[in-house]
Amino acid sequence: MSVRDGVWTIWRDAPGFNQRYIGKIMDGGKTIAGQWEISEDGKSWEVDFDLTYRKVQ
Repeated sequence: MSVRDGVWTIWRDAPGFNQRYIGKIMDGGKTIAGQWEISEDGKSWEVDFDLTYRKVQ
């Protein structure tokens, strides 16, 4: 996992099942909007699903 330049990245490198989440931190840190991506070979990525986190308080 890393947070750099307003982007939160989480990744999992596993043979045949690589995943990553790339989310942009916005709204003063109250919102993180991004997408989970998946790759079988670790080279060709496709969007798995969108995911947005929002602070409610």
